[in-house]
Amino acid sequence: MGATKTDQFTNRQNELATLSKALGHPARIAIIEFLLKTDACICGDIVNQLPLAQPTVSQHLKELKTAGLIKGTIEGNAICYCINDTIWYKYRGLLNFLFENYELKNNKCCYKNIKPKGL
Repeated sequence: MGATKTDQFTNRQNELATLSKALGHPARIAIIEFLLKTDACICGDIVNQLPLAQPTVSQHLKELKTAGLIKGTIEGNAICYCINDTIWYKYRGLLNFLFENYELKNNKCCYKNIKPKGL
């Protein structure tokens, strides 16, 4: 989405889009799952868990960090990554908002009211 159009959407919508983009690759989901299990680790540990080269893993870590889902602290020559609790719970609330505002409407989706052509 072009930067000139994002201002026409709410903060919540923009934040959810950022989250969706950050989680939009299976490698990033795998990284998040690994960090949830291990609590914190260095990039090399993550590289050992994924079938990807170190520069590729670093790029995925950068995307997750840009979205705020993870944070990294420098420890010697390495960066130790972990889940960013504050942002994690913020995104959880944003996603819950979507799920909680869905009401089952007797399963009457619009496509069920459209008759297929030729029938």
